Amino acid sequence: MKRIASVLVVLCITQSAMAQKYMTRTGKVSFYSSTPLENIEAINNETASVLDSKSGDFIFQVPIKSFKFQKALMQEHFNENYMESDKYPKSEYKGKVSNISAVNFAKDGTYNVTSAGKLNIHGVIKDVSIPATITVKGKSITIASKFNVKPEDYKIGIPKLVEGKIAKEIEVTVNNILEQK
Repeated sequence: MKRIASVLVVLCITQSAMAQKYMTRTGKVSFYSSTPLENIEAINNETASVLDSKSGDFIFQVPIKSFKFQKALMQEHFNENYMESDKYPKSEYKGKVSNISAVNFAKDGTYNVTSAGKLNIHGVIKDVSIPATITVKGKSITIASKFNVKPEDYKIGIPKLVEGKIAKEIEVTVNNILEQK
């Protein structure tokens, strides 16, 4: 009986040692809106994300007030009028990298992946599928992705007065370096 218990303990330790978590609290996400009237860009370097290399579970959180704009007035309007950051302080993605087994975390390289999950922006949750690349380099990985978001899909109201200055689809770029924990 002791021998069976010992084998089970060793198996559990081995299994948990094989699953690695990669994390960051300083990830970068930016967005870009291009129209003939005005281009709008904002960058956020306070994104937190966690990837479980075994299961493919992926969580990504973005504090809305941490987006920085070139013009202070744009930042103010973004937080107060559009994103209502006091009411909805963060956006979040919870999903799973569907082809995580294609990534060799023990070997440097770049791997194309897809993550399917739920994107929560402005209190609205939508099912999404997001293409990305995972670049393995030593004990860190970089997750990079580019995708579009429609403000209307997330009930982000754009006043008629400025709707020509904001694109119907906003390009979102993610570039996070996660460290093995």
